[in-house]
Amino acid sequence: MSFQSPHHSNSDQQHPTVHIQALPHGKGIDLPFYATTHAAGADLRAAIDEDVIIEPGQHVLIKTGFAMALPDNFEAQIRPRSGLALKHGITVLNAPGTIDADYRGEIGIILINHGDLPFTVQRGDRIAQMVIAPFVQADFMAVGTLSETERGEGGFGSSGKQ
Repeated sequence: MSFQSPHHSNSDQQHPTVHIQALPHGKGIDLPFYATTHAAGADLRAAIDEDVIIEPGQHVLIKTGFAMALPDNFEAQIRPRSGLALKHGITVLNAPGTIDADYRGEIGIILINHGDLPFTVQRGDRIAQMVIAPFVQADFMAVGTLSETERGEGGFGSSGKQ
């Protein structure tokens, strides 16, 4: 398998190429993959040497056993798995977590237990999902006044008021 630089690959908006580097402690762990044809998120698995128990209210960093190189103008969003959230109260603490295109370290997932019972993470468990998405960087311009809108300064539920 040959790899090109993600900055000069055959990536496009519909099918970007993401280079994945398996790390030694990730041996035997599936790299990110889409479980179904139309899945938006690729499953991420725990690359841990021993079980990790997350007590209610506790958060922990779980390693995935891989690093990656995203194409320019793409990010990876780390999102919770709905089944873990519903059944056990387990979610990604900083959801969605953002991985920038210039980061080359191991991908780690911050899980938190919002449930009532301890939750055990085992090696190879599916712990989160990763969505690859394009982004733009804005130009920020300081101005003295902003354009007026119907909503104005109303925030935090103000758009639902009659």
